[in-house]
Amino acid sequence: MDDRPVHLELDRATGLHVTWADGARQFYPVAHLRRQSPSADARELREQLAANPLTVLPASHASGPLRAESIELVGNYACRIRFSDGHDTGIYSWRYLRSIAPGEP
Repeated sequence: MDDRPVHLELDRATGLHVTWADGARQFYPVAHLRRQSPSADARELREQLAANPLTVLPASHASGPLRAESIELVGNYACRIRFSDGHDTGIYSWRYLRSIAPGEP
């Protein structure tokens, strides 16, 4: 499996379309990307939720529905996505992004 994308297309309202070098195409909804952020705080929250499903979620600073405001490349190995709730600390390596691809409907 080739872990490099050849095309990224961000629809700020719905999500990220990725075409991989091996020809696979995947769609990542905005909420899925935010929930699976590789940042330390998001990783810690996922661990807390796994240990206790009644964990209180932090309040969102966003007004309106969650959006992906922008995407930027980080070297040739990753991307960073800025969300409308202010979150922008997760760096999605190509390998990590591929590993969190939503399952087929």
